[in-house]
Amino acid sequence: MAQCAYHDQLINIRRELHQFPEEGWTEFCTTAYIVKYLRELGYEVLLGEKVVSRKDCLGRDPKLVAQAIETAKERGVCECLLNEMQELTGCCAVLDTGRPGPTVALRFDIDCNNVQESGADTHRATAEGWASKRPGLMHACGHDSHISSGLAVARWVMDHKDELNGKLKIVFQPAEEGVRGAAAVAASGIVDDCDFFLSSHIAMMAKTGEIITSPVGFLCTTKYDITFKGRPAHAGIEPNAGRNALAAACHCVTQLLGIPRHGSGMTRVNVGRIVAGEGRNVIPVNAKLVMEVRGETGDINKFMATETENIVQGVAKSFGVEYNIEKMGEAVDLFNDKELVDMLDDVCSKTEGVTKVLHEVNFGGSEDATILARRVQEKGGKAAYFVLGSDRAGGHHTAEFDIDESSLDIGMKIYAEMLKRLMK
Repeated sequence: MAQCAYHDQLINIRRELHQFPEEGWTEFCTTAYIVKYLRELGYEVLLGEKVVSRKDCLGRDPKLVAQAIETAKERGVCECLLNEMQELTGCCAVLDTGRPGPTVALRFDIDCNNVQESGADTHRATAEGWASKRPGLMHACGHDSHISSGLAVARWVMDHKDELNGKLKIVFQPAEEGVRGAAAVAASGIVDDCDFFLSSHIAMMAKTGEIITSPVGFLCTTKYDITFKGRPAHAGIEPNAGRNALAAACHCVTQLLGIPRHGSGMTRVNVGRIVAGEGRNVIPVNAKLVMEVRGETGDINKFMATETENIVQGVAKSFGVEYNIEKMGEAVDLFNDKELVDMLDDVCSKTEGVTKVLHEVNFGGSEDATILARRVQEKGGKAAYFVLGSDRAGGHHTAEFDIDESSLDIGMKIYAEMLKRLMK
């Protein structure tokens, strides 16, 4: 397969960004890199509350944000740009051709995972010297390649802008992991005027050369942090005076895992973390659960979420403790519009390097691009999400994760041809 004209850029940017991964809502260095690149190309770039609705941010830790801003300053990000970000990461590049035509939005996510990258010589990034330099953080899901693809598409558009009509918006979205970022981006209204929306993910369940143009089984999900606040007491002298937050949390976990499964479709519930207690001989005052529910449809997920809230309230009452439930992330289901699926099918059938076009393959997880896609559809536009196949080392979110970088050339060609057709 012949390399595309943007091959070197695709690889070099991916590997550069791979070395300094940033978790959701802290991607200040990454955002600065993207903004600088886009403005040098000539794009109008929107930042801060023009792209992210602050009150709709989910799972955003102010302490981590403050630390990340200081790190960005240490790494040379100018304060004027940080001020423009308004403590919010992500951005949107806008190009108005000045000619009548549709408004098209593309979305690329930019955050990393909380994963320690493999130090083994068999791991390519380590062997070649471009592994993560940040302990405990790694681009283990391919978002580094998503960013490089978005920037390559941005350059292609500027190289061909005289052939395009209408307006293009390229959204670089923060905090996809934990499905925390898209809700706030959607609430900003940035995609409300869009006629078409397109996004994708690399690898997943598809190999190099395979494209899934109509994935199904996007699970709706709600992520919660649940806290219980009890009352301390001496565990030997007067345990009756205390209110045991740890016991409440443990009972809550067993009841959550016992939520009845729904007869109309698939459900999931998981408590991923529990932290509780202060000392061996003190009735535990504090407890925290980090958990999620998922459902095959919005109604099923709502059932799971409602059951969760009822259990938390009931447990808190029975143990005499205070409680708080904070929504930390969410995603919805997605059904691609047929017009865009048909167009993707035709484009992929004519794209060098594509060996197989697949339909209705189960996605089996959650993706918050669905919220942006749904927003566009609710406003009368059309949306599609596809999977760009890539042979990979390791699984997503693992220390050994890597992709076949030749697949980026294929994705670049697909995006370019789709824009030619949508903005003709």
